[in-house]
Amino acid sequence: MAAVLLLPPRILIIITLFLFLSPLSISSLSESEALLNLKKSFTNAASLDSWSTNSTSCSGNTTWVGVLCFNSIVTGLRLRGLGLSGKIDIDALLNLPGLRSVSFINNKFTGEIPEFNRLGALKAIYLSGNQFSGEIRPDYFLDMASLKKIWLSRNSFNGSIPNSLSKLRHLMELHLEDNHFSGDIPEIDQKVLNSFNVSNNELKGNIPSSYAKFDRSSFSGNSGLCGEQVGKTCEKKGDDLVNTTSSVSVDVKENKMDSGKGAAIGLAMLLVICLLGVAVGWAMKRQEAEFETLGRGIREDGVEVYVSNTNQRGLAHQKGMESGRNEMNSGKKAPVAAELVVVNSEKGVFGLPDLMKAGAEVLGNGGLGSTYKAVMGNGMVVVVKRMREMNRVGHDGFEAEVRRLGKLRHQNVLPPLAFHYRKEEKLLVYEYIPKGSLLYLLHGDRGPCHAELDWPARLKIVRGIGRGMAYLHAELPNSDLPHGNLKSCNVFLDPDLEPLLSDFGFSPLVSPTQAVQSMFAYKAPESIQYQHVSPKSDVYCLGILILEILTGKFPSQYLTNGKGGTDIFEWVVSAISERREAEVFDPEIAGSETARAGMGRLLHLGAACADLNTERRPDMREAVKRIEDIVADEGSKNEKIGSAPSLRDSYSELASSSSRRSHALNIRDGYGENSSRRSRAGSFSERGSGRRNGDNFASAIS
Repeated sequence: MAAVLLLPPRILIIITLFLFLSPLSISSLSESEALLNLKKSFTNAASLDSWSTNSTSCSGNTTWVGVLCFNSIVTGLRLRGLGLSGKIDIDALLNLPGLRSVSFINNKFTGEIPEFNRLGALKAIYLSGNQFSGEIRPDYFLDMASLKKIWLSRNSFNGSIPNSLSKLRHLMELHLEDNHFSGDIPEIDQKVLNSFNVSNNELKGNIPSSYAKFDRSSFSGNSGLCGEQVGKTCEKKGDDLVNTTSSVSVDVKENKMDSGKGAAIGLAMLLVICLLGVAVGWAMKRQEAEFETLGRGIREDGVEVYVSNTNQRGLAHQKGMESGRNEMNSGKKAPVAAELVVVNSEKGVFGLPDLMKAGAEVLGNGGLGSTYKAVMGNGMVVVVKRMREMNRVGHDGFEAEVRRLGKLRHQNVLPPLAFHYRKEEKLLVYEYIPKGSLLYLLHGDRGPCHAELDWPARLKIVRGIGRGMAYLHAELPNSDLPHGNLKSCNVFLDPDLEPLLSDFGFSPLVSPTQAVQSMFAYKAPESIQYQHVSPKSDVYCLGILILEILTGKFPSQYLTNGKGGTDIFEWVVSAISERREAEVFDPEIAGSETARAGMGRLLHLGAACADLNTERRPDMREAVKRIEDIVADEGSKNEKIGSAPSLRDSYSELASSSSRRSHALNIRDGYGENSSRRSRAGSFSERGSGRRNGDNFASAIS
């Protein structure tokens, strides 16, 4: 011992650090062993059968279900909706030094929140949709300085919201809705916080000013809260009494009134104001309800589809224009000065009055807004997307971006025709494609149209999608996301089953918060883990879409609620690793023995494009080249696949071809991320005699 004490102080410090810190930094378990220990702590873990001693957690295409890897290191766990329960073994997770995100959404875990605060390097925690309960210690998050995303919604947590959340300087998303939190909302003044929700709790008091950028939906369902966002004025200390039941405040000073007569007058005034507030609120709710007819009964997975009844609010065109003038008089920016701007006149020229007079029908509601079919007086049919979340740039920037998109010309791209700008919302006008979306033909229709989707037709669709994506990536080279929202509901099919890509190029227009919630490219693993998107995020979307087309399964990757669908990537990768690819093909096409080789090649390409590691994904150019190679080989076997124009064919040549001929008005449609179906009551032309004069587009957008 004496000899040890004689050592230089620097050496003593090094020895001390080694003795005390080495157990934390040098793990005795491999990452695979650590994950197997974690699995043992779960009950109902049959969904994790791929976690076995016969393989390793990060080994190429045999990555374990729900395990995200980067350079052969475990960086994330995505164990969503697997029916897991039991205990989450935090000691096992301590042996994963690269772990940065954990997701246990929509499982069956109970008890207090696990000690994730022992994992100081975590950037994201997703625990929504479980049965966790109890209080969270005020200092729980103090040692988690790297946290960016916290989702604890839909549990049974109670007590106060931990004050230590205010210490997280990188916090971007905080979701605590649908719990039993009580007390005040702590001040969280992080400028990067862009997604926040504490609705449906038991909170009270004034909403801090740092949350001014969040709207009513972030705070609803807390009767004790007051502030501008919830339409209640907080009580003030002093002599003034403030009405909290409406936006109108009444100052009643007791020292200026007779105690009896004054009180009666004050109560009468309050009663009148309350009645007026109720009447106005009822009228607004009734008006809003007519916009949301599609919303009732829709499944969030977007598969079970129907279209709402035609809007029949009975507002004439003149009244629609008067509402615009009234908005201007009230200080709001109205469309009087901002007319409909045509950015693509190939399909004809029309103006805002034509659109206002058009018969309107709701087609779908999506994350970015609502979609309508509008039939104008001259018979021209268009689709109008009513966007409320496109405020990332001002008027000039918005116009520049939409004009750029309107100039695009390609056989497999559907550019916008016109736009209308208001600060509160924007309208984007597109050509109407009657046959509908690929989503509908794959999952919503088992009639003649679905029967068209044999193997040659699906390969042709994949080729067209690839060509359209290659064109967008070539024409929008400076954009991280030339498309940004590629999925089957945004691919429309012309009468010859030639695909048309829609809803592309929105990334520069949409706020980051809304983009994360609504655009599919932001569901790519690199976005979820590292908040990073790139052109390869579009490649990921292409991969998922290819797998959807081949398997006929609706991908759970499209969903936000964890209910329904198939984790299509994990399923296909597992089949490839076990050499049972034939089992995953849609039975509608699996019987084609001569095409089995081509299907297998395309399946492998889809899996490669959707690879969790961006470095292993091909770029868009390489992916499209591989598709073209498959088409060339298969085309020699089947003339139905045929040839198609090159990637640079002009729009004018296309417009004269049969693939974009004028369409009848009574064929199926399928627009919107959550577009749905109903039994059609006939086309607009068939309903002509029964359509009311007020059944116009001005009603739908006012």
